[in-house]
This record gives sequence, C-alpha cells and structure tokens, in this order.
Amino acid sequence: MKPDYLIVGSGLSALVFGALMANSGKTVQILEAHEHPGGFGHTFTMAKKYTFNAQFHYVWDCGEGQTVNQVLKKLGLDQEVTFERYDPEGFDHMRMPGYALDIPSEPEELKERLFMLFPAHSDRISQFINEVEKTGAGLKRLAPPVKPIELLKHAGEVVCAVQYLNSTLQDVFDKFQLPQAAQTLLALQWLDFLLPPNQLSFYAWVVLFKGYQAGAFYPTQHFAHVINSLVKVIESYGGQVLLNHEVTNFRLTDRTITGVEAMDLTTHQTHEFTGNTVICNIDPKKAANMIGESKFSKTVRRKLNYEYSASNYMAYCVVKDLDLRNYGFGKWNLFHTGHDDLNKAFAQMYEHNDFSNPSFAMTTPTLLTEASGDCPEDCQIVEFLTVANYDYFKQLRQSDRKAYNQKKQEIFDSILDVVEKHYVPNFRKHLVFQITGSPTTNERFCWCPNGNSYGSSLTPRNMGLGRLNHETSLDHFYFCNASSGYPGFAPTFWTGALLYQRLSGNVL
Repeated sequence: MKPDYLIVGSGLSALVFGALMANSGKTVQILEAHEHPGGFGHTFTMAKKYTFNAQFHYVWDCGEGQTVNQVLKKLGLDQEVTFERYDPEGFDHMRMPGYALDIPSEPEELKERLFMLFPAHSDRISQFINEVEKTGAGLKRLAPPVKPIELLKHAGEVVCAVQYLNSTLQDVFDKFQLPQAAQTLLALQWLDFLLPPNQLSFYAWVVLFKGYQAGAFYPTQHFAHVINSLVKVIESYGGQVLLNHEVTNFRLTDRTITGVEAMDLTTHQTHEFTGNTVICNIDPKKAANMIGESKFSKTVRRKLNYEYSASNYMAYCVVKDLDLRNYGFGKWNLFHTGHDDLNKAFAQMYEHNDFSNPSFAMTTPTLLTEASGDCPEDCQIVEFLTVANYDYFKQLRQSDRKAYNQKKQEIFDSILDVVEKHYVPNFRKHLVFQITGSPTTNERFCWCPNGNSYGSSLTPRNMGLGRLNHETSLDHFYFCNASSGYPGFAPTFWTGALLYQRLSGNVL
C-alpha cells in the first residue's frame, strides 16, 4: 500500500517529521542509503567496544519547554529521551596565548569576566553584549511562525535585529571596536560553524551563542538513543525505515513527484517506491540535479544557488587509565587557538592546509553523562575537531593514498603536540584507540556533497531572506534538510516539526 509520506533520507529533521506524522496516524516509509539512520547524528562502533557519534558534540534548546523538549513531549518521549546540562558557569572553555575565558550562561557574568580581562574596554564590551541580547530577542520574534502583533510590541528588538541582515560577526566586532583578543575569545567556538568571523553571519553566531547560553546539553544515554527512539516511534505505528536503500532517481509526472527508484545496496536490485507526498531529506541541490533544475520555478532555482559549508577533520580517540577530570576537563568543551586572529588561523588551515599552529575543539563525551555504553569503564572518549579543505583532501585521496593518510596523521600529531604541551602532558601514553576522518570521509559516510558539514554555508548571503525553505514549486514534494532549514541538532528538530505543522495543520 502506498504510504502517506515517502521520505528520502533519515537525517534528524526527516526522523522528527516522520515520527510526528506516524504519531498522528499517517503511514510513513523512509529510505536511507547508509547502514545507520540519523545522517550526521548516526553512531558507529569501532573495535567492537568503542562507539562514537559521527558529528554531534553538544546541543541546545533541549530544556523544559524548549523546542526539542516540545517535540519529544508530543511523541511521548520526554521521559525516555533526557539530557544532561553542561556546566552553566562555563560550558565552553576558550583558550588562547595569554588568555582564558569560560563562557557562562548569564550575560552579566560574561561581561564581568571580560571586564577583568580587558578593563580599558569595558564600555565597548558592555555595548556589544547588550546588542547581542537585543539582536537575539529580535531574531526570536522574526522566527516562523511570525506573529505580527509580537513584531509591533517588540519593535525595538526587531529593528535592532533587521539592521544586521547582511552583517558578518567581524562587522559587528568592528562596529564596537572590541580588542582583538576579546574578539577571538568570543568567536572561539567558530568550529560550530566552520567559518571565521569575517565570513560568518552575525545572525548565525547570535542564535547559537544565545542558544548555548540558555543551556548546552548532551543526551543522558548518548546520541544513538535519541535516533533509535525516533525510529522506534515510526516503526511502532507501522512505519518503515529501510536502510541500505540508495535513491537513484525521482519519478516526475507533469509537475508532481510521485515516487523514487532506489537500489537495495545489499542485493543491488532496483525497486520503485511511491508515496502520496514525497519528503526530500537529501541535499536539495543534489535532488534538484537528479530531477532536473529546469523543472523548478525561477525563485526556487535562485534559492538552490547556495555555496556548501566548509568541511571538517575529526579525530575519535580512546584513552585508558587516564582521568581527564584531573587535567581540567569536565562538563564543558575546550576550544584552543594558537593564533590571536581567527581569520588568519582559518586561512592558514583551510586555504593553505597548514596545521602547524592549529585551532581546534576538544570534547569529552564520557564526562558528560553517567550512562555507560560508549567504552569500557577504565577508558574515556576524547574527540577533536577542526576545519579542513574538501578539494585538497579529495585530490590527495585520489592521487596518493599514502600522502592522504600522512596528512591526516600530521594534523593529528599537531593537535596532540598542543594537548601535551598545554593540557595533558602524557596524553599519547594513554591512547589505546584512534581513528581520523577527513572531508572525503564525511562525503562517503554521511552522503554530503563536497563533504560539507552544515549544508549551505552560514554566511550572510545564505542566512538572509532568500534562504531556501521546504517549498520546492513541485506538487506533493517538499524539502526537509539542513539547507532548507538550519543546521544543528535543535534547528533540524525544528525544521522537521515546522514541516509537520505546515502539512498536518497541528500546532505543537
């Protein structure tokens, strides 16, 4: 029987949409090319005893009454899927030569800490933080579904936000003339966007910064449990999540997408799947290419003309007989840079492939929850993340596999040199497992074009009014993806929930 919703791809926004629809009595069928559901949220096991999440590290908007919590409540999962909060006194620890700043949840406390570091610039710092608060409040009013009465009631905040439509974070730093070191400390979670201040949309930075201040979280039972719980909801209502099914073609009749052809990667046989409505969770540009871009309206074609976000390098590690809490790690992330200018640091790594002075993030998932299951008890998991250039790694991998592996190792060694010098002197001695991933690894395992980490790049051009949404201009066919919503755990939850509300008429 033809399902109400045929969903192509099982990324987080698709699973949220599918679970909400299944829960409301609709039939749902999901096709996923990978052997694991969850897109960038999937979890993989190595050496039969260590499990790692592909890309998620910490999340926001998961507190009582916030977006993720609202969706989980609607699905009856809010007691089953819970989250541990990072330390509100310092959820992100920023470290650079000569300076250390722990980012607290309270804006006034953040001001005080910055005043201590930069006493001669307290006025400018105060004005900047106040502007961030006001812009954040304005962006909340402008988020869909927009209520005109709210816009009028909070006109000051809305006007404040609107003026920064085309601004980068650097533009706003310059406007308030913040000292260079203060800029770097405030923007040091640039790895959450893989963009430096002079390219990053001020909006994107504000939304994330304010989101984490309102609560940074990690799932109590790790990310696999979140993904599996959503899959379980779909299956418990008779829905299907078919893994190892790669969509090779879309079926278009007149202006209606009626279904897809997909190859079962275990048997290599191709089957046809149909649905009353088709939801596209794969990259919109890739899907449009398969269907034929000329079939879409001019407006949608213009919105499909986005640049992909940069890609990243990951190192997944396990250390044994080493308690990282003794070295200043805990319920927070650590961001390190050897540069005092992140724009230069980014260019050095991304444009020149030079990692001799790396800027990177370090996260310790086993210290964030008491739940076991990710590794043996005498071990701890540590993950490192930095930016990497897809074209460079693709060319290396294709032309010289040995040089490709050497480059991955060189970046890893460069990061570990910093770790041993500044944080954990004997780190390498305790390392019992390591695996590294490059931009081409992202492309192979997460099916993301150019190894992109966030769909479309989070520049002002891509964050403005011309951003793609779920509208495709074709009948019974909708986008539901990071590039047609926003990237990250909470935003993809909201992307799936928004499309559900639009198509079902039910308001969460």
